[in-house]
Amino acid sequence: MRNAQLDAEHLALGMLSIKDGMATKIFDFLGADVGEIKKDLEFSLKKLPTLGQAQSSTRMVYIEPRLKKVLDEAEEERLRLNDEFVAVEHLLKGLLILEDGEVDRLLKLNNITMERIYHALKEIRGSQRVTDPGAEKKYQALEKYSVDLTKLARAGKLDPVVGREKEIQRVLQTLTRRTKNNPVIIGDAGVGKTAIVEGLAQSIVIDDVPESLKNRKLLKLEMASLLAGAKFRGEFEERLTAVMDEIRAASGEIVLFIDEIHIVVGAGGAEGAIDAANMMKPALARGEVQLIGATTPEEYRKYIESDKALERRFTPVNVNEPDQEIAVEMLKILRPRYEKHHKIQITDSALESSVNLSARYITERYLPDKAIDLIDEAAAKLRINSESLPSNIKGYDDQIKNLLDKEEAASGRNDFEAAAKLKSERLGLHKEMISEDNNKKVYNTRIVDSESIATLIAERTDIPVARLIEKDKERLLNLESRLHERLVGQEDAVTALSNAIRRQRSGVSDPKRPVGTFIFLGPTGVGKTELARALAESLFDDEDNMVRIDMSEYMDKGSSTRLIGAPPGYVGYDDAGQLTEAVRKRPFRVILFDEIEKAHPDVMNLLLQLLDDGRLTDGHGRTVNFRNTVIIMTSNLGSTHIAKESIGFSGSNSEIQNRKSKVEDALVEHFRPEFLNRVDETIIFDSLTHEELSKIALIVTNKFIERVSKLGIVMKISKKALDWLVKNGFDKSYGARPLKRVVQRSIENEFAKKMLSSEFTEGDSVSINLKNGILSIDKDKKIEKTKTRVKAK
Repeated sequence: MRNAQLDAEHLALGMLSIKDGMATKIFDFLGADVGEIKKDLEFSLKKLPTLGQAQSSTRMVYIEPRLKKVLDEAEEERLRLNDEFVAVEHLLKGLLILEDGEVDRLLKLNNITMERIYHALKEIRGSQRVTDPGAEKKYQALEKYSVDLTKLARAGKLDPVVGREKEIQRVLQTLTRRTKNNPVIIGDAGVGKTAIVEGLAQSIVIDDVPESLKNRKLLKLEMASLLAGAKFRGEFEERLTAVMDEIRAASGEIVLFIDEIHIVVGAGGAEGAIDAANMMKPALARGEVQLIGATTPEEYRKYIESDKALERRFTPVNVNEPDQEIAVEMLKILRPRYEKHHKIQITDSALESSVNLSARYITERYLPDKAIDLIDEAAAKLRINSESLPSNIKGYDDQIKNLLDKEEAASGRNDFEAAAKLKSERLGLHKEMISEDNNKKVYNTRIVDSESIATLIAERTDIPVARLIEKDKERLLNLESRLHERLVGQEDAVTALSNAIRRQRSGVSDPKRPVGTFIFLGPTGVGKTELARALAESLFDDEDNMVRIDMSEYMDKGSSTRLIGAPPGYVGYDDAGQLTEAVRKRPFRVILFDEIEKAHPDVMNLLLQLLDDGRLTDGHGRTVNFRNTVIIMTSNLGSTHIAKESIGFSGSNSEIQNRKSKVEDALVEHFRPEFLNRVDETIIFDSLTHEELSKIALIVTNKFIERVSKLGIVMKISKKALDWLVKNGFDKSYGARPLKRVVQRSIENEFAKKMLSSEFTEGDSVSINLKNGILSIDKDKKIEKTKTRVKAK
């Protein structure tokens, strides 16, 4: 202001200019308009004499006698209140003794009296004294750093709680104990720990609690706010001490709730300072502070149990995940809130689907949280889609605006006939737009149903919607035919595998184990790996949903760590396990352990837990769920008996039993009983017959012909050429693999040469024939106009 002297008005304006300062709080509490008072003070100060630019830098500013009188009165008020420092409230008392001037006028105008200031101080400051220069920051510490849950419950801002009556009752029992009356709610993330405390707040509001707990306040302490901005040593301790002092002063009327209570261990603890947990221990031990905590089992074990002095102050209250029926009831209670927020309707089937599908497909999280998330997101998605302006309506809108501009231009040049015509056209378009919009509103019923939930699950898990609803049954019933689209023969193997899958998916088998656990036995090249790929495609719609682990790479003792990740302190700890990480990211897979007999015994021990409980713990301590996977292990054990006896699927029952018995003996000799006992089905593959190899030859050549067609060339193969491929590629000992090599050498290599030499070009038609016992690939004389794939002549 550059005034010549400092007066009481300068002091008043300075105190009111401090944002969230004590003077501002007192005036706000008393209902005074701080903004208007500041404007009046600034206006009055502008009337006072001012110094020039040169004078203000050299001349001293003097204090007016009125201001000195105010400061003297403030010092006397400090002594009367037994405070150690002069604070804003003392200066306000000094301003009240003035009998003239702008400050006196404004105080009287706003009815600011000493009695009213004392009343405001009692509410804001309480019984606290000014013992240090920063005392003002400690006032109303609970209001700054906590949320009053009972106040929110009284205002109806908390969600209703159902299905947690037993847990709430246990918390009430703990709170009414004489000692160790500090419950700590322990449960996995998302099971509803905070909801239990909110339910308790609602019970307090309606007096549905024991007499000793009636009229209590339940405050949620925000540890993040308490820590935020505490830059200097001792600042956090001062804040927490202020909170504890307010709770003590309340004489047992306040119950404090700390979510994620494990963070108090070490919170605010710097070098030479104590953390929040140690600051709370004395108050908890003396019963001066009553506390409810919430944390997860892992964090309770890691942080609370390890501190015995802290642990003995608490009584654990365990909270488990609700079953699916209770989870549906929880959602029904919450449904009106979400319908009101999103302005949509939610059907019962949507609630049931959100619980059932989340329990089945979102295995890393817990009910009811994951089901609530699905309902919330599906409703949000529907609301956005229904409220967005369709492209056709937007097109109408643009046309109408264009016509309106032309109409105004025509009117401006007095061409009223053109303007009338444009107006008529504009009104017609407007009617069409309203009709389209009404049709859209009728079509968009804004209802979240089971299909909405299934679509959302499909987006999250990469499993098609059809997999989640009734079409799933049809696919399972026709699983054999779907598998035979890729696999030739092996009828018994396909049937055994399909039956096992149907048992699991129908809910008959144990839900806590993998979908199925199989050992595929048989000679090389008979379709063991191909059946695993076909199963991945049939169940999960993509053969890439198969994880293939070559067990020949896990023959040494320490190789098991590559599957689950190295333990802490070992090389490679930061790297994820090859098996656990793949399943953790995409839990719906076929897991193929190729040549399982080559794995080290330590790796086999690791698989025992996987096959029995359907889960593994990786090197980072995370539990990975394998209950939505199909486990397939291939082995060549006993294949010599199959090849030696040349037993086909057309053999007699005694021959089949003899073969199976010898193969099982080979298994028992190599694997331990506890491993074999965890396998659902041992499936034996037989050597391929000549007829089956003919079908495989047709499949292999058709795949090549399909690749060639993408180059713009039509290819066909004769029946004699196919027979030649089967004859030269048939080997009972090696299965179908020699056939693929014959196709590569005799057809693919020759075709590649002729393509590179430009003998074949786009638009040509070529044929594969047998000439003088040798395969030849020649261009047809007449180019076919229609490029189609021909199976055989």
